[in-house]
Amino acid sequence: METKMIEFARPDGKKAPGYLEMPVAGKNAPAVVVIQEWWGLNQQIKGVADRLAQAGYRALVPDLFRGKLAKDRNEASHMMDTLDWGGAILDVRGAVQHLKGFSPSKVAVLGFCMGGALTLISGVKVAEMDAGVCFYGIPPTEAADPSQIRVPMQFHFATNDDWCNPTAIGKLEESMKRGNVSYELFRYEGTHHAFMNDARPEVHDPKAAKVAWDRALKFLAARLSS
Repeated sequence: METKMIEFARPDGKKAPGYLEMPVAGKNAPAVVVIQEWWGLNQQIKGVADRLAQAGYRALVPDLFRGKLAKDRNEASHMMDTLDWGGAILDVRGAVQHLKGFSPSKVAVLGFCMGGALTLISGVKVAEMDAGVCFYGIPPTEAADPSQIRVPMQFHFATNDDWCNPTAIGKLEESMKRGNVSYELFRYEGTHHAFMNDARPEVHDPKAAKVAWDRALKFLAARLSS
């Protein structure tokens, strides 16, 4: 499998960098845009793209922080807080358009934490995406109204999460039901925020992560089949 950093065009004409992993099936395979956590485009999130390629998908991870990697939680928080979220959505939309430019196959967006919140926003604002998978991320309502999500979505949440807590998840579900959004939502008992991240042993839950990954692959297969 070929692995490379590429540049792709955003809708505003600017260029954005990203990590592209190709499957054996090549450019006609369905595709997934992967959105990073607040740590940056690190080896762990590249590994997610690699796993998707092994499962048969073209996978592109936009480098939202433009090469910067956070060394600790404080730096990650600062980088997320200073991120131009409007620009980040242009990165995501450009990535979706780039993947659609090679073939008529469908494209999903999948993200974790900050990337999960951006996935939900993309479900409202990125017209070209066909489905979304959100891992433990909920944006502020002023960023996007979940009732306006236009594509099928799948959500994965931990039960021990200060940010995506039961109240926040409840409000999210109420909003999506009000908008007749097509969605699946799963909670993983006893898990913590970022339970999918195998680079963080203090929160990683291998059993829950496998169940969630298998559910995500099943959802992608159903939603991205031509």
